[in-house]
Amino acid sequence: MGSIAWFEELGRQDVAAVGGKGAGLGELSKAGLPVPPGFVVPAAVYLRVLDEKGLRSHVLDVARRVIASDPQNIALDPRNIADLQTVSSELRSLVSGIEMPLWLRAEIEAAYAGLAERSGIASPYVAVRSSAPGEDTAATSFAGMHQTFTNVRGNADLVGRIRDCWASAYGARALDYRRSQRLSDEPAIAVVVQLMVESERAGIAFSVDPLNGDRSRSIVEAAFGQGEIVVSGQVKPDTYTLDKAGPRIVDVRIGEKSHKIVRGPDGHDHLYELAAADAAQRVLTDDEVLEVGRMVAAVEEHYGVPMDIEWAYAAGRLWLLQARPVTALAPSPGAKPEPGAIHAPAAGGSVILQGLGVSPGVATGPVRVLQSPSEGPSLLPGEILVAPATNPDWGPTMHRAGAVVTESGGTTCHAAILTRELGVPCIVGARHATTVLATGQIVTIDGRRGTVAAGEVVVPNGDAAAALRTEPRPTEQVAGRAAETTGTLLYVNVALADQAEAAASLDVDGVGLLRAEFMLTDALGGVHPKKLLAEGRQEEFVSQMSASLLRIATAFAPRPVIYRTYDFRTNEFRGLTGGEAFEPIEHNPMIGYRGCYRYVREPDLFRLELEMLARVREQSPNVHVMIPFVRTLWELEACLEMIDRSALGRQRGLKRWVMAEVPSVAYRIADYASLGIDGVSIGSNDLTQLVLGVDRDSEVCAELFDEEDAAVLGTIERIISEARVHGLTSSLCGQAPSNRPSFAEHLVRFGITSVSVDPGAAAAARTMLAAAERRLLIESARRRVEG
Repeated sequence: MGSIAWFEELGRQDVAAVGGKGAGLGELSKAGLPVPPGFVVPAAVYLRVLDEKGLRSHVLDVARRVIASDPQNIALDPRNIADLQTVSSELRSLVSGIEMPLWLRAEIEAAYAGLAERSGIASPYVAVRSSAPGEDTAATSFAGMHQTFTNVRGNADLVGRIRDCWASAYGARALDYRRSQRLSDEPAIAVVVQLMVESERAGIAFSVDPLNGDRSRSIVEAAFGQGEIVVSGQVKPDTYTLDKAGPRIVDVRIGEKSHKIVRGPDGHDHLYELAAADAAQRVLTDDEVLEVGRMVAAVEEHYGVPMDIEWAYAAGRLWLLQARPVTALAPSPGAKPEPGAIHAPAAGGSVILQGLGVSPGVATGPVRVLQSPSEGPSLLPGEILVAPATNPDWGPTMHRAGAVVTESGGTTCHAAILTRELGVPCIVGARHATTVLATGQIVTIDGRRGTVAAGEVVVPNGDAAAALRTEPRPTEQVAGRAAETTGTLLYVNVALADQAEAAASLDVDGVGLLRAEFMLTDALGGVHPKKLLAEGRQEEFVSQMSASLLRIATAFAPRPVIYRTYDFRTNEFRGLTGGEAFEPIEHNPMIGYRGCYRYVREPDLFRLELEMLARVREQSPNVHVMIPFVRTLWELEACLEMIDRSALGRQRGLKRWVMAEVPSVAYRIADYASLGIDGVSIGSNDLTQLVLGVDRDSEVCAELFDEEDAAVLGTIERIISEARVHGLTSSLCGQAPSNRPSFAEHLVRFGITSVSVDPGAAAAARTMLAAAERRLLIESARRRVEG
């Protein structure tokens, strides 16, 4: 086998050379199934490059010692998550720093040109996917353990992503998985390069019911946009159950699909919120469900074993993206249970939470509520892990859990696949689990029935659910009162890391405005950041800012944190240490040298800020970027180009927002949307002063400053409505929604997506929004009756 192998040259016999994913795609292509074309860079090529660079012996020696849990010759305990991450970082840095050999670069570029010729697209988007020997086999799935990159385009990007896939062989989650599965073979990575299709609807399908082992049934799960949102458990997908005889549909459950992931005009994936009516729509018609079911049956017939496939509809055509043997199945119906005692709730105990059981088994223990993988070290062995959702980064933590409960996800999501493989009971789609359940609370998990019950009792040879008494879930409580529920999201404004934990404990949906300039002065001890740059202390800037931002991001994870890049006003920052050397004197700094224009004129500091954001998002991808004080189209375009050229711009899932503080934004929403902007956040203070021509700091003109002036409200309404037309989310940062019921009602009537207030005003703002929404519902109902 050469340095490049096309799918049609491969088959299931080539697993050792190109990994389970590469061999599977080759096998399916040769079988005539609808697989997008592609090629593979074999694992041996990666090992040859390591040999040429003189790194193979050291890298593989350290990796093997970690996998074997042998700390000899390394001053770390590989069984400790933090230490494992340290070793992983060292190995990944070595591999990702490799210069691609010219001979291999030439072959990759030639293959990419061949793929362009096959597709008829000059520079096609491709997916670059890791494919390890042993991956996607009947014994080990490596579900999500190695890196995959989508929307890769052009030779330079392709070569870089192949190298990143190599490095992912030494990710902490991959090393931990190898150790847990006792895989002592040499870690190596083949890389699949596959033409991307623009998924309109996608998902996962099993040729067997994974919950009860029933081979007469197949399961199809579907969501809008790309299938990643199903795999990662970010939504509760539609679930269609088929009787394979026919096939015929025997059950349809419509999921809660609040979001979808699609590729935007900028070539990056974006997470879009769906309107309630759209989210409740069925994803597949009966005919489409049956078409997927027939393809699943064909794949199973070809392989002769139960199969797990990824599929997508694009431009009305069904595509098969991946197939692998199912790695773990529940016993078939009627199988004799093993003798012995099992845990179940005590008599009179009640079900306090209901979700979807996806990994059978019963477990009792104390709850540990965690919001992000970075909190994983706090989970003690045997505790019940409760999280909003899980992704592959949770792997090392899930290995120690007695059971897993998540708020979202479906039968085929990452949490479901990995827990079934580990033999750990799991429930997904248990809404509000992280608020209904509390750390330290003793509960019993039934992973088959999807129930969480209070307490425990031993029932010899019994049915774990026999004693369960189903009762309505108690009303969620927040700060001693029944929590308000609003369709309008409520965010908070945060400035300092020390505020994060307290703010994150509130009944809020995330951070709508994280002010970088306040965090700068706090993290850097009052030193002007450009003074650090002038002294060559760039790493100090990045590390100090990263530490502060990470504290905030992890406190709120997985809720979004919208980070507004620094918005220096010259009069405020001259007072910082060294500031007089870098800040000009302006007579009207409020509308002077600040915001987006400053990044264009002085890009060095902005690039460093982007580096910091990229570093943080590697650990906490809930952070997104917002550009302040945008005046013109050309300066925003220049700023976004800097983001796209940075490591941050290449990260998946990044949302790009702009502040709407300058009235010109109201006339530029369509242009901004075409540049790939995902959201706008109205800065009501600045917007009011610029619409009315009133300095908001002027005491003399204070009575003229009015956020409810008709001109200001008209501008806000235009921004919100234009954002909605062009698929952008809209928000407003300010206290007016919590202080003025009438202002909150204006925003709700305009259709705003969210508001963001200071933490102390969050409760009042939620109440105001809820009241405004109720009034609108009552008015709407009255109009229907009268009409």
